[in-house]
Amino acid sequence: MIETPRLVLRPWEDRDHAPFAAMGRSPAVMEHLGDLQTDEQVAAAIARLRMFQASHGYAFWAIERRTDGAFLGFCGLKPGTVGPIAGEVEIGWRLREDAWGQGYAREAAEASIAWGWAHLDAPRIMAITTPANTASWGLMIRLGMTRRPDLDFGHPQFQPGDRLYEHITYEIGRP
Repeated sequence: MIETPRLVLRPWEDRDHAPFAAMGRSPAVMEHLGDLQTDEQVAAAIARLRMFQASHGYAFWAIERRTDGAFLGFCGLKPGTVGPIAGEVEIGWRLREDAWGQGYAREAAEASIAWGWAHLDAPRIMAITTPANTASWGLMIRLGMTRRPDLDFGHPQFQPGDRLYEHITYEIGRP
């Protein structure tokens, strides 16, 4: 568990399914991620994240707001599984729409990166997104990450020509 002034990043719990499923059904939240998600897909995603936590000791953790315990989304680290970040430490985040623009993603991401440097021996932490996801890559820049155009790739989950096919890559090196 990681605590910040406003947030708790923690392992996933059964109570997270419903609010995470609501995020997965939000066209705004899923705009740069893919199709709206079914309950089965949400359950599978949570199971994968729990597996990462159990096998590696870290994952994209659930974000809980400290003042009221509200589930806001996820942020954290996990082993990269696709393209140039396969086998690297990946940082990622996804917040519910009403939590956007309040600095929660940055607060959670900074805490996740600090945790990574303190607990992992990785030389870098990487992130990917679509070129159109300006909010996401804008946060990557604010976190001190550097664009790696030589590592941009076509995401195998999407077909060439799909608006989500092209992905850009960022990294931050160990300080």
